[in-house]
Amino acid sequence: MTVQAHEGVKPAKRRFHIDLHTMGPLLALIALCVFGFLLNPAFISEGNVTNLLTRSAFIGIIAVGATFVITAGGIDLSVGSMAAVISGVMIIVMNNAIDTVGIGVQTVLIGCLVSVLLGLAAGFLNGFMTTKGKIEAFIVTLGTMGIYRSLVTYFADGGTLSLAFDIRDVYRPVYYGNIFGIPIPVLAFALVAIVGWIVLNRTAFGRYCMAIGSNETVARYSAIKVDRVRTLTYVIQGLCVSVATIIYVPRLGSASSSTGVLWELEAIAAVIIGGTMLKGGYGRIGGTVIGAIMLTTIGNILNLTDVISNYLNGAVQGVIIIAAVWLQRGNLIKLGFFRRAKN
Repeated sequence: MTVQAHEGVKPAKRRFHIDLHTMGPLLALIALCVFGFLLNPAFISEGNVTNLLTRSAFIGIIAVGATFVITAGGIDLSVGSMAAVISGVMIIVMNNAIDTVGIGVQTVLIGCLVSVLLGLAAGFLNGFMTTKGKIEAFIVTLGTMGIYRSLVTYFADGGTLSLAFDIRDVYRPVYYGNIFGIPIPVLAFALVAIVGWIVLNRTAFGRYCMAIGSNETVARYSAIKVDRVRTLTYVIQGLCVSVATIIYVPRLGSASSSTGVLWELEAIAAVIIGGTMLKGGYGRIGGTVIGAIMLTTIGNILNLTDVISNYLNGAVQGVIIIAAVWLQRGNLIKLGFFRRAKN
């Protein structure tokens, strides 16, 4: 028998809700783009948009890896220094390879292979010391951050490592080239993001990352190999750093102790702005992509206007990071217009 509602009793009106975790970063990016256009119509020009997306690729690719680490309850502060030392070693190897294999694509490929191997090794080192060494991830990656930064300074003898001009001409298309009008760094960013989204949302590994970040003890009782999964998140982070480095080196053709400074903070900021929980257990690759583009957009807008000094770029980013975490804690839910995402 169907129970009918009493006559004259009107159903309660449903409030308008916005899923803050899902839609918040996208709405913020749209608002930021509108603001940029109002300040300077050149913001939406093809050249500026292309430049903006290309510059987003470095931090975006690294941030995809950081999403896995943070989702599993970890943190990696070494990615900027890791990128610097990988860049330096790549340049040294390619310059020395010219004498044996000559000037050509093969030399560039050798440099790329070195980058991937170093990234995997550095990521594994961070993961192994965190899991098997039972050392806090913050301490491990803080230590390796100093080690990597010192190594690149040592290799450069306190100066700058420069790629040979002949091989630089062969390597330049990796950054400045395009396929069907789309810059190669943007395509690389898109590919890494798509693969990252599939792994995090459509595989058992991704579910394990979220389970470990939510409750490591329960995950262990559920027969999840916590140490192995968490180590793999750092390996993925290292691989993402190596990919970002491969497309970064041909941009300037050099590496020094200042290469990659603060990249780790920008990557973490992109992840948090995108809706991933800093304490772990919930991650969003799509949000991370939006977060990386937002950070680059802020700097781009400041370059196009005199309303706010470009020197305040870090301050503006800091305010946005704090606001993103504040919103994640549900401070606007009390207003009745927002609701939490269902994990």
